[in-house]
Amino acid sequence: EFDNPQLARQLYSEAFPLVDITVIPDDEIAQHRGVALLELMQKHIRDRDLMGLVDRLVSLLITSTANDSQLQTLFNYLLRYGDVSRVSEFIREVAERSPHHKEKLMTIAERLRQEGHQNGLQEGIQQGLEQGVQKGTQEEALRIAHIMLEQGIDRDLVQLITGLLPGDTTA
Repeated sequence: EFDNPQLARQLYSEAFPLVDITVIPDDEIAQHRGVALLELMQKHIRDRDLMGLVDRLVSLLITSTANDSQLQTLFNYLLRYGDVSRVSEFIREVAERSPHHKEKLMTIAERLRQEGHQNGLQEGIQQGLEQGVQKGTQEEALRIAHIMLEQGIDRDLVQLITGLLPGDTTA
């Protein structure tokens, strides 16, 4: 099923090297040029306070040629897995100390903020829809329960069938 079965066999049947960046010193990571920013963030993403990483990141930003895609990936990763309580402060601090990248960083921060706002709106709409369905379902259950009670069906059986609580069937 592969265009190149020999290459596929080689890729999928041999062991591949796995690098544990958590044991690599930060100074060594800084020498990894193009991927140093992302590796450093991956190494420290679970730190309680990422503000201690600002100096190292700024140093890498000044000496590297990080493109917009890398910066956006870096901050997306930070937002998704890092200590998000201080993300705005973190981005602002990195931007202030890295004048060359300040405009890009603030643009990315604004874009991320807008994406977060949009995601929040979508989640709110979804929750509203779910609550509306639940409310509609409960109203329908109440309607059916009233009909069942009017037909003389035992109240406990009505509650068991509809899933309504004892106070709900009297409404």
